[in-house]
Amino acid sequence: MTTPPLRKDAARNRDQIVAVARALVDEGTPLQLNDVARRAGIGVGTVYRHFATPEALLETVATPCLEALVTHGDQALADPDPWRALEGFLTRTVEAQVGDASLTPVTAAPENALPRTTELKTSLWSAGTTLLDRAREAGTVRPDLTATDLVALMCGVAYAVHVHGGTPADRTVTARRYLGTLLEGLRVTPPNA
Repeated sequence: MTTPPLRKDAARNRDQIVAVARALVDEGTPLQLNDVARRAGIGVGTVYRHFATPEALLETVATPCLEALVTHGDQALADPDPWRALEGFLTRTVEAQVGDASLTPVTAAPENALPRTTELKTSLWSAGTTLLDRAREAGTVRPDLTATDLVALMCGVAYAVHVHGGTPADRTVTARRYLGTLLEGLRVTPPNA
């Protein structure tokens, strides 16, 4: 079932709500729909008509990042080199984690407010698991590493980067360095190396 397109004024209001929410998330301010309405200069009822909960709004803010990660996951799955595919996917994922403040709370949430979020998170999990399985089968990654382990390790890298702080560019450089160190520990060194 498709939803009818929004009227121009409703679409403008929705875009304004999402833009204000994006700014609040980037500032590190928790989303409260009343605060969003006040900052957007629109009625709180309008905000609630578009987003029933703060979680639905946060997921909407995170959707472009999730979609980009899913696209990258699909591209990584097409890479014939299992290690390079996994490494590229994890690099893009950790860069997104440190670059988009909406991503971590949305991906860590045990339940989703929007069906689209569930679909995107399922696609990401599937791509990551498949990439890890391919690398494991190729003998390039430790055989005891599970997808659940990898998620926890990636969250640890992102958390360490946030604690480290710095500018967004500094955080990206730090994330790549931390991830590189982690990947060296996960990679199986060929016997002839």
